[in-house]
Amino acid sequence: MSDAIETITGREWPFVLAETLRDLDATWQESAEVCTHVAWRARAAGHSALNLLAPEHVTDSSLDPVIWRAYRHLYLSSLRYDFRCRAIESLMNKVPVRVLDEDPYSEALYAFARLGQSRSDGLAVMHRVLVAAPDNPKTLHVLLHGLWLGTLLPGRAPTLLALVGLLPDGGTDDPIALFRMASARRSLGHYPEALTAINHAIEKLPPGDPAVHADLVREHALISSAYDIAQHARANRSNTPS
Repeated sequence: MSDAIETITGREWPFVLAETLRDLDATWQESAEVCTHVAWRARAAGHSALNLLAPEHVTDSSLDPVIWRAYRHLYLSSLRYDFRCRAIESLMNKVPVRVLDEDPYSEALYAFARLGQSRSDGLAVMHRVLVAAPDNPKTLHVLLHGLWLGTLLPGRAPTLLALVGLLPDGGTDDPIALFRMASARRSLGHYPEALTAINHAIEKLPPGDPAVHADLVREHALISSAYDIAQHARANRSNTPS
């Protein structure tokens, strides 16, 4: 299915994709897998779903359920990549509550919107997602993204590390998971461990994604700077007469 989707171009691609998923009677997991990937690639190519779909595609419950879910996944994922948390929250507040019970990925995006604004009530939404889909990598990555963005959340760094541990192989082969891990380690002041994680992330990142590579390099610079400052502060304290 993904090979066919890669060939979709033009202004009709979100509608063609949604109809393809309907024809295949895709599950929410399959829809999340495909739509997340395609939304990212389309955005990078300058053909974001936000320019082709309307907010009404997210809120119109009269649509075929699989098609409606695909529109929701495409549009909200595209908002997520643009860090537009309030827009996601506003749209999801207009979606029937039953949708959250049937589609943990949409609920994860709702959690992202609240977590990304450093709203602690997003943690309750996050826990509901973890109960409904405790081992789905796509929902876990959405939650990780929200926690990473929500700098002022209580217990943010330990929670990030705990979520990374739920990914396959503890996230050790996943460059984005390692990136989140490095950020959490930096927040905790675990600089050598943070540097190890970000170095592994850079090594494992596939070629052809310069924007993500730039994010990883930026995190490496932040860790290195924080580590240098901590070492200088420690040296100054040891040289200060008691």
